[in-house]
Amino acid sequence: MNAVTRKRELEEARKEMTGLQQMQAFIDGGTPPPIARTLDFDLADISHGKAVFKGIPGEKHLNPLGTVHGGYAATLLDSALGCSIHTVLEPGERYTTVDLNVKYLRAMMPGMGTVTVTAEVVHKGRKIATSEARILGEDGKLYATGNTTCAIF
Repeated sequence: MNAVTRKRELEEARKEMTGLQQMQAFIDGGTPPPIARTLDFDLADISHGKAVFKGIPGEKHLNPLGTVHGGYAATLLDSALGCSIHTVLEPGERYTTVDLNVKYLRAMMPGMGTVTVTAEVVHKGRKIATSEARILGEDGKLYATGNTTCAIF
C-alpha cells in the first residue's frame, strides 16, 4: 500500500471517530506535527475536555530582548486550547479558531526547564466552543494564561 492510499484510509477512519478517539490515536502512534519539533513541545496527555502539552523553552526561541519570544507561549497555548476542544468533538465535527487571547505574566528564559500547558474546555455548544489554559514552569510559577473561542462545523 502506498503512502497516498494509506493517508486516504486514515482520513476515512477519522470521520467515524470522536475527537477524543482521534487525539488518542495520535498519542498512540502519530507523528508529531513539524511545529512541535521546531518549538520543542509535545502533547503529553489527553482526556475528554482536557489537553496537556509540555515544552522546553530554549535559546532558539529568544527574542531580541533576550527572553523567550511571546510567540512561543502563544503557540503552546493555541495548541493546547485547540486540542482540548478537539477532544469534545463528535464524529464528523470539525472546528476552527475564531480568536486567541494571551496574557503574559512573566518572562520565560532558556534553561528554565520544562513548562506545562494545561487547557480545559469551558463550554461546547452546537456552533461555538471555548477553552482556557495556563502555562506553569517547573518552579510552580504561572507564566501565561490564554483562552480561545472556536467555531464548530
